[in-house]
Amino acid sequence: MITVLLVDDHPVVRDGLRGMLNAEPDIDVVGEAGSGAEAVVMARSLRPAVVLMDLRMPGGDGATATGQILAELRDTHVVVLTTYDTDADILRAVEAGAAGYLLKDATRAELTAAVRAASRGETVLAPSVAGRLIRQVRGGPAQQQLSAREVEVLGLVAQGSTNADIGRQLHISEATVKTHLLRAFAKLEVSDRTAAVTTAMARGLL
Repeated sequence: MITVLLVDDHPVVRDGLRGMLNAEPDIDVVGEAGSGAEAVVMARSLRPAVVLMDLRMPGGDGATATGQILAELRDTHVVVLTTYDTDADILRAVEAGAAGYLLKDATRAELTAAVRAASRGETVLAPSVAGRLIRQVRGGPAQQQLSAREVEVLGLVAQGSTNADIGRQLHISEATVKTHLLRAFAKLEVSDRTAAVTTAMARGLL
């Protein structure tokens, strides 16, 4: 069972998400929080597999809470679910170690797939968000190249390693692994691990 903590300052949004997710046989919403600060406290107590995190909330923003949660709970993954897709918001969430970034216009199928993927340590981006990350890393041929670390991380993904496995092997945090992956996704113009590996192989990078 995939345990989920919902974080959003609008009760009606949490109600809708809870009903949608609890209808799935393998997902269980175990708690709700209305602010980033409350999310950190509840995550410590509940230790959910996945946190669905809004970004802009009174009483503590989602990006800061994401960083705090991931620094303390190695087995918890955060998926940002927000109305906002500005470059600054996306980069803050990615740098905090979020496993995914979805917009609130996501379908039920997209949302539940993202929760399941995050619980496996995978990374999920809404297509429009992937596009913005691509624009962030563009700026010249040198910036288009994958870094040595990004190639190393993708090579381990190709071998079937999870983010946690990669972190242990490379002696870096799981949040850092996710950041490398998201930057590689942007450079390769893809939105998931499988496509990243396939594209990197096709380009002779792996």
